[in-house]
Amino acid sequence: MFNAGTGAAVNVLGNVELEAAVMDGRTLQAGAAALLHGIKNPVRLAHVIMENTDHVFVAGQGAEQIAELFNLPKRESQCQNTTEKHRTYLKRLREGTLKLPRLASLLKEHPEVFQLETVGAVALDAGGNLAAATSTGGFPLKLPGRIGDSPLIGCGTYADNDSGACSATGVGELAIRLVLAKTVCNHIEHGRTPQQAVKDALKRLTLKFSGVYNDMGIIAVDAEGNIGLAHTAPNLTWACMHRGCDSPTAAVTAEFVK
Repeated sequence: MFNAGTGAAVNVLGNVELEAAVMDGRTLQAGAAALLHGIKNPVRLAHVIMENTDHVFVAGQGAEQIAELFNLPKRESQCQNTTEKHRTYLKRLREGTLKLPRLASLLKEHPEVFQLETVGAVALDAGGNLAAATSTGGFPLKLPGRIGDSPLIGCGTYADNDSGACSATGVGELAIRLVLAKTVCNHIEHGRTPQQAVKDALKRLTLKFSGVYNDMGIIAVDAEGNIGLAHTAPNLTWACMHRGCDSPTAAVTAEFVK
């Protein structure tokens, strides 16, 4: 149901290319992987890269070889729902009735094509350590080889015990240009609450990129366990749980930022 792992969006050629990242706020160690095919849990591969290599980001065949080396499970990522969902748009693209001049204008004209769901998580453990992880298939009809913000440390994923942990989803190119996740953590480090931090970051995004498709959602947590949730997209499906809760709190909207 979500654009990560099985069910991820297909690119303009009808293929799935997955990406993910994870970051440890205690050590600032991080791992990321992209341009993946058939990896069941890309975020697990990102964790393997963090724990077992001297690198942060490995992509394509090299990353898939690491997954094979560590016996990570494989699974076909494309499913019937995503295939059927995009077949009509791909047909229109070939017929020339769906134009691709620039991403911003395309997104604005056809927002129904680009459901930018991504799975992200931020966490604080009992020892006061923060972590963040994000996994996605990117946006539908993307060009082959395109890498978004999710696996880029500081853009879609960031964690530092001295500030906070953040995961973002939406139009990745905008998050990359603003180094969005690190910006949120900087706000927290400078005294803002996580809620203020995610709102301030999104206000800057809407100011810098007004008049274009700028859907974005951000989740964050600080070292005290305070959370931040905000979005410029129509909704942000989220859930959180902390000590003393019998069950998670969950909703499909948070604070909307214009």
